[in-house]
Amino acid sequence: MLLSALISGFSLGSMYGLMALGFYITYAVSGTVNFAQGSSMMLGAVLCFCFAQTLGWPMWLAVVVALALCAVYGLLVEFLAVRPFTSRGSNTWLISTVALGIVLDNVVLHTFGKEPRSLPSPLPSTPLEIGGVGLGVYPLHVLIPLVGLALAAGLNAVSRRTRWGVAMLAVVQNPGAAQLMGIPIKRTIAAAFALSTLLAGIAGVLIAPLFNVNADMGTLFGLKAFAVAILGGITSAWGVVLAGLLFGIAEALVTTSLGSGYTQIITFSLVIAVLAVRPNGLFGAKEVKKV
Repeated sequence: MLLSALISGFSLGSMYGLMALGFYITYAVSGTVNFAQGSSMMLGAVLCFCFAQTLGWPMWLAVVVALALCAVYGLLVEFLAVRPFTSRGSNTWLISTVALGIVLDNVVLHTFGKEPRSLPSPLPSTPLEIGGVGLGVYPLHVLIPLVGLALAAGLNAVSRRTRWGVAMLAVVQNPGAAQLMGIPIKRTIAAAFALSTLLAGIAGVLIAPLFNVNADMGTLFGLKAFAVAILGGITSAWGVVLAGLLFGIAEALVTTSLGSGYTQIITFSLVIAVLAVRPNGLFGAKEVKKV
């Protein structure tokens, strides 16, 4: 039971880390975050279900189109809910991204319906075994952390070792110099938001077979992902991924040992306790302010 809880927690934590990476990307590039990230995750799961189950498309095609539309949604979030306010030096994007996420949730509620639906996994549905002993873990539990860690490693490599990645980081550090160097600031920020919602969509597609697909599924996931981003240190890509893994494992252990009724109480209390000791997160660096 303990091994099963650890593997499940590792899998769930990978999803938190993947969504938290979306917060890291937009913050690293523009100094803003997309509080509709949970809705982006829900959108990926719902679109994948509609294409695969309702329309009968092959799963690979349903996944590709669903993720492409999630990226388009990210462009809309940046264009409608972020750019008009940041261009005037306003922080109103904080509430406008929340509002846009609520709008999306309600649109899906009225079109998709409120009844939770199950999305079958294309992977084998038999639990994994070691020496003939069932682990209570399915292949998808193993695939999820592999995909999450691979995407985190790829993102880290792109941001540190490619001209496009360096350009994205340069935009927030010195926008004026970046513009003089020929970096298209608006397009770079828009690309960051598209990548952010793409990662959330991937999380939604991967986790949809483990949870029921519905219009409200992204709300709590988005809240936990933001807590993970702050806990890990939103300025550190690997920090938010590791914090996601720790958060997921803690959730699984609390649920297994004490029951699901205590899960949110204990895990969020731990987040508060850690941030009280380390306000910049476990792996975040203290911001240097120039005067």
